[in-house]
Amino acid sequence: MKSSEYQLERIAEAKLPTPFAEFSVTVFRAGDGKEHVVIALGELSGTPPLVRVHSECLTGDALFSLRCDCGAQLNAALQKIADEGRGAVLYLRQEGRGIGLGNKIRAYELQDRGADTVEANHQLGFPADAREYDLAIEMLRQLGLCHIRLMTNNPRKLDALAKVGIEIVERVPLESGRNPYNEKYLDAKAAKLGHLFEPR
Repeated sequence: MKSSEYQLERIAEAKLPTPFAEFSVTVFRAGDGKEHVVIALGELSGTPPLVRVHSECLTGDALFSLRCDCGAQLNAALQKIADEGRGAVLYLRQEGRGIGLGNKIRAYELQDRGADTVEANHQLGFPADAREYDLAIEMLRQLGLCHIRLMTNNPRKLDALAKVGIEIVERVPLESGRNPYNEKYLDAKAAKLGHLFEPR
């Protein structure tokens, strides 16, 4: 990603009442025109807050798909933040681990034929995970956050943030939503992408 693409402009902010709590929602526009969101609660300065870096998943977040654990993770993150009274979700517009919605559905079709989630991406000519975290890093900087408790199972997120000086004082596991439809998907993420799940 070019440096100009992750230069962020804060363009709107409002209250966001949800079943979990009344959050604030702030929209940032990147240099490529995409709009990304921070959903925050409480005062973020002081002791390191809970933070979730969440990539957009229309099928899981909005359409209740059971093929992944994305929607369940988003709900769990918002609930954890509500329980603590402070924290933030950085919602990045990088659908399908960065390959876009149409290609993600093409990958689903390949998975229906027997490929796992990593194999499907490779068959389409994409890396297993094409996401970038420069935007998340810039969002954290704009929020004044350099010490966080990160809700993730993905070691790549931990490494990307730590390399630029974001101190992860605690990794908070976020395991939820396992079901018969996504077991193969989750097992492939653990085996091939190194995702950190507790032994079953």
